[in-house]
Amino acid sequence: MNGNASSTYQMVPVDAIELDLTNPRIAKYVEMYGSKISAEQMSLALGAGDSQAEDGNTTFYSLKESIKTNGGVIHPIIVSKHDDGRLVVIEGNTRTLIYREFCEQAIPGDWTKIPAMVYCDLSLADIDAIRLQTHLVGPRPWDPYSKAKYLDHLRNAQHLTFAQVVDFCGGKKREVQDYIAAYHDMEKHYRPLLESDDQFDPTRFSSFVELQRPRILEAVVAHGFTKTDFAKWVRDQLLSPQMMVRNLPRIMENPKSREVFLTDGAQEAMKVIDVPPDDEAIRNASLETLARELNRRVLNITYSELQRLRGNVGSDENQVICAARDQLTQLCTDIASEG
Repeated sequence: MNGNASSTYQMVPVDAIELDLTNPRIAKYVEMYGSKISAEQMSLALGAGDSQAEDGNTTFYSLKESIKTNGGVIHPIIVSKHDDGRLVVIEGNTRTLIYREFCEQAIPGDWTKIPAMVYCDLSLADIDAIRLQTHLVGPRPWDPYSKAKYLDHLRNAQHLTFAQVVDFCGGKKREVQDYIAAYHDMEKHYRPLLESDDQFDPTRFSSFVELQRPRILEAVVAHGFTKTDFAKWVRDQLLSPQMMVRNLPRIMENPKSREVFLTDGAQEAMKVIDVPPDDEAIRNASLETLARELNRRVLNITYSELQRLRGNVGSDENQVICAARDQLTQLCTDIASEG
């Protein structure tokens, strides 16, 4: 942030705070519900209202209960003080609304003032930096779709260069480009297929990120399909789990698996391709035995073999290896989960 920006810790009256209705993720909900947006609607706009926590996010209801139980917030909200004295939330819209609702509902406790870090003389770049640091690289990240929506806002509404966006949020230029392109594809091809915004599933976003890989898009287009067809497959759960998107090139190349995919989905289509080996010993081997042997083979791979694999990144062989990696990663996640 610029050298003139300073902050002080204050207990700010919640009635004196204005919500950040210019936040690009909130603006759409304001259009739908008006400025009298509720805390729950705000949480949905900010991607925090899912029933399940993702990437360590706290759900709206657990956040609300936590604030009630603790008698207040643990982390101060961030507020920008304008030259005319207005106090506008930069980070903490949902928490502010929860305080207001607790006041209206006469929940026991003092909800009239909320802890806040109040900044003066913040530029638009300063505000963007705070949002990005908090939600893209901070301890409470946005879900991928919300990240992409905000990156698109920075790039195409505020006209920041890719270099500036990358400086803000880290990562690589290609990753930012893929996120923005995936956001546009999802809005253009997926959203219009739905009967209402309530059916929009932002967790499907990773499928559209995968679509940005040249070999995935080429596999779709080369066989007479479009991005809208891809969006229909996503809507109809034909590409579930989402890691199955990476198998599209193999599925499309095989006429029988392609036919099965279009009716029964990617998992069934892969059964046509991944025929069990003839070797009975391999078929009957335990997962532990197979994992030990795979581990040994990978550890002992020769440089020439690695170079051969690198020479044709999009080969079926490499795709099978990567698919095995994805399945093993998911299995390890399931093993480590508590239920």
